[in-house]
Amino acid sequence: MEKFKYLGTTLTHQNFIPEEIKSRLRLGNICYHSVQNLLSSRLLSKNLKIKVDRTIILLVVLYGCETWSLTLREERKLRVFENMVLRRIFGPRRDEVTGEWRRLHNEELNDLYSSPNIMRVIKLRRMRWAGHVARMGEERGCIGSWWENRGKETTGET
Repeated sequence: MEKFKYLGTTLTHQNFIPEEIKSRLRLGNICYHSVQNLLSSRLLSKNLKIKVDRTIILLVVLYGCETWSLTLREERKLRVFENMVLRRIFGPRRDEVTGEWRRLHNEELNDLYSSPNIMRVIKLRRMRWAGHVARMGEERGCIGSWWENRGKETTGET
């Protein structure tokens, strides 16, 4: 068996993280398209749209992200997905020079979006998860020595 789903996570025989991220982004895309009308609505405030994004879409995309080891390619895919959703929330802008409508640039999105970006959220979740693991007792089968030996230089002796 090459891959299978377990508790919502795609597992492969080599623990291939890009496959899991692709699956998470696919599910996030489904969520995005299901609430697309809400994110485009002029009746809802931008703050409410951001709450919809953070409570529905991002939770689906970031499920299990604490254990991901990301490459720059995967980080870029996650940022592209986040910017797509934010462009839908904030809408187009009228250019002051030409008067034409244009989509927002990434820097403009970062200025408008006051919450931490998707990569910052992943890093915060990793740190929180590492704290939980570090506080686990030895009776739970945790590698407690990992946390206790942090920062100490090893001599190479076994």
